[in-house]
Amino acid sequence: MPLDWLIERPVAHRGLHDAANGVIENTAGAFCAAIAAGYAIETDVQVSADGEAMVHHDDVLGRLTEGQGRLDTFSASALKRVPFRGNSEHMMTLSELCDLIAGRVTLVVELKGRFDGDARLSTHVADVLTHYSGPAAAMSFDQCQVMQLRQKAPALVRGITAAEYRPKSYRDLLPRGAQHGLGYIRAGLKAKPQFLAYSVGGLPGPLPTFMRRIMCMPVLTWTVRTPAERRTAERYADQMIFEGFRP
Repeated sequence: MPLDWLIERPVAHRGLHDAANGVIENTAGAFCAAIAAGYAIETDVQVSADGEAMVHHDDVLGRLTEGQGRLDTFSASALKRVPFRGNSEHMMTLSELCDLIAGRVTLVVELKGRFDGDARLSTHVADVLTHYSGPAAAMSFDQCQVMQLRQKAPALVRGITAAEYRPKSYRDLLPRGAQHGLGYIRAGLKAKPQFLAYSVGGLPGPLPTFMRRIMCMPVLTWTVRTPAERRTAERYADQMIFEGFRP
């Protein structure tokens, strides 16, 4: 399989974090722990006010950090000064994360979009990962972001992140015809993804089954936390994105 490197090792969700011991998700400490254990790394990026890709899951400050407000209203330099609670670390950029990993393990980057067509984040991620020499892939729930990645960096491995439909979910932001079933598949395939990252709670399901068996695409599943979810991942996916234990 051409993407064997993508599914070779379990993927540490937001790094190998352990908040009880001061290792916070999406920080250098969590990424270094994953590298030391030989796991691939999954991380999230949000766009800053000046178009930088910031390594952070939430689109607002406050859950893990000091401060408050939307990330996209702060410059990258301002966000890098915001401290995390529980340790002395600060938010990093995607470029800084690539420098830290330095090709030692696979990096999977999830772009957090707002389904508004804003191309700043995809443009910056495409530029950073095109110039990165290590194994890396990018993915997003926002199909427009994946389409933009295809246009800006056609050689970059890209995937669609998805989950079973739930009312008031991210899919409600999509056109009505793309919210369910085959409509969602058709909308996603326009971006020509090379892999699927699907919620473990939705396995087995028609979309991951179609992508894996008919389209012959590797399926990552997230976020695996329990022995039962691990068994599901082993049966219905090609690799897991995990947290809370060490496979």
